Amino acid sequence: MAAGMATVAAAVGGVPSTLLGEERRLAKFPEKTDLIRLTSRPPQLETPLHYFKELITPNEAVFVRWHISNIPTSVDLNQWRLKVKGNTERELNLSLDDLKKFEKVTYTAVMQCSGNGRRYFEPRVFGGQWGNGAMANCTWGGVRLKDILNKAGIKPGSVDVSFDALDGPPLPSVPDFVKSLPIDKAIEEDIIVAYEMNGTPPPMLNGFPARLIVPGWYATYWVKSLTEINVLTKPFEGFFMKTAYRIPDTPCGCVPPGTAPKSTIPINRMTARSLIIEPAKGASIKVNQPAEIKGIAFSGGYSIKEVIVSTDSGKTWREAKLGRDLGRYSWIQFSYPWRPAKPGKYTLMAKATNSIGESQPFEGLWNPSGYLWNMVQKNEVAVR
Repeated sequence: MAAGMATVAAAVGGVPSTLLGEERRLAKFPEKTDLIRLTSRPPQLETPLHYFKELITPNEAVFVRWHISNIPTSVDLNQWRLKVKGNTERELNLSLDDLKKFEKVTYTAVMQCSGNGRRYFEPRVFGGQWGNGAMANCTWGGVRLKDILNKAGIKPGSVDVSFDALDGPPLPSVPDFVKSLPIDKAIEEDIIVAYEMNGTPPPMLNGFPARLIVPGWYATYWVKSLTEINVLTKPFEGFFMKTAYRIPDTPCGCVPPGTAPKSTIPINRMTARSLIIEPAKGASIKVNQPAEIKGIAFSGGYSIKEVIVSTDSGKTWREAKLGRDLGRYSWIQFSYPWRPAKPGKYTLMAKATNSIGESQPFEGLWNPSGYLWNMVQKNEVAVR
């Protein structure tokens, strides 16, 4: 019994004490550049921040997050099928070529792990100790989930749609990674089954041959290597919906540090975030020389309206210039020209606000799973 519980916890990244360590080594996996390795089995690989200087994250640098150890390492497209079943008029078995016969949809969207930023929580919480690199901004191409479901024919009484994939549990005691969406969410226009990632097939580690894209929501719903869609007449109660990936049922998704929430709900839409990429933390800058502050900002499906920047620990703020807008699901780059006039230590900060007025807290909001991190970041730099 105890062994089975430990195995389940490990499947969601919750037990190994090494995950609470500070050591962060680079490793290279198939189709990937050097990424920060949190764990190897299953792979948890974080993107170094310098890749976020680009508006679009290259495929080889996109972070990797699997939950259970039996992940697919190859796929025979002659055999692979996406099965659609359940409360439908007909069952479908779609090949990749079949998916490409549907109308193609393309957009750019941020993919972000629910635990991005977990290593900054105080008090610390269990789980993969992600820095700020468990995210990416990619252009996705595929078919609307709504169109697939309409082809299958959704019967009355449908309430949920579940999604299963090619990965599988190593033991019967380990729950399979299956996610679900309410039927009303599943038929939204922008949810797609993607077979392209930045114009090419996604890497194996990022979900080849097809994955679910739920733009604006955390990547726990973006099921990789999708193989089965099941239309349900009852709410789905699998482990990764009923037990894991839940947040406090409070307006902020937070509770007082170290406490347990009275009730929880499944995690859903991403919070507003910004991140200064340059100058990096600890950078040394020459006095009275141009040192442009650059970064990225995004929100959960609502465009970024404004980014303000401070060079004096938040005492004064100035509006940054926003870059090219690729749509409400994409991140946007910001920049602010800075010429420090005196030597010393400076604390740089950035704060984003989206189109519905959501912004970032100055203090870390805490929950026991280490989700929703979006505290205003502080980059300390030295001017010499």
